[in-house]
Amino acid sequence: MVRAGRFQLIISSVVVLELKNAPIQVKNLFAELQEFMTILDTDAAALALQRGYLDAEIVSPKWADDALHVALATTSQCDLIVSWNFKHIVNYRRMKLYSAINEASGYPPIEIYTPEEMLDDDEE
Repeated sequence: MVRAGRFQLIISSVVVLELKNAPIQVKNLFAELQEFMTILDTDAAALALQRGYLDAEIVSPKWADDALHVALATTSQCDLIVSWNFKHIVNYRRMKLYSAINEASGYPPIEIYTPEEMLDDDEE
């Protein structure tokens, strides 16, 4: 869908660091998609929002990178996050909390989905 121009692929610099330990097939896919992606650098606004998530104990400081992913997507005005991180991001309770902190901080709520939810009904 990214190659077809249906979605803009935006990732954080945190993802780039995480990919250093990824399996080779993931690294290869990342390399293939680089021409389609924008990489977000961490900035003060994202760090402030991340701090809000941590202060609200949405995730513990051990998982601060997960909070930073959400903060970067929010402050960069991404429409949504697509993730397989079911423990700290794609989690019903946490999604509501991320959106509540966003709204309290002057940002819109963020929508979070699994990759499967992004498929069209006729796609497999």
